[in-house]
Amino acid sequence: MAIPPHQRDELIARAQQARQHAYAPYSGYPVGAALLARSGTIYEGVNVENAAYPTGMCAERSAVFSAVSKGERDFSAIAVVTADGGTPCGSCRQVLTEFGPEIVVFIADGQGRLIAETTAEDLLPDAFGPANLSRR
Repeated sequence: MAIPPHQRDELIARAQQARQHAYAPYSGYPVGAALLARSGTIYEGVNVENAAYPTGMCAERSAVFSAVSKGERDFSAIAVVTADGGTPCGSCRQVLTEFGPEIVVFIADGQGRLIAETTAEDLLPDAFGPANLSRR
């Protein structure tokens, strides 16, 4: 799905703003995300770290889970902003793919410069998904 430049720019700006609220005292690597639902609503997320490292949460999944908790299931795009334009981790790629391999993923740096535009499927080819599970 093609996302118009003005919508891409809004997502990046919203992810940039959200990033300011990240809780990253251990890694020092704040991440912000802005997820566009097909309804037009934008859900933001940030990474939240914890002293017990595995219990933290990434910004991308934070945004997805927030949207799902509001009843959303269909997404068009997500913008992810980090200091250096880092890409989503494997867990985030899996969650994005669950809700649509065609989700457009914008990756931007801390200044809001677009580093890459891709899809969830391109980030995680041959993903495990609902089709891999037998229905009983």
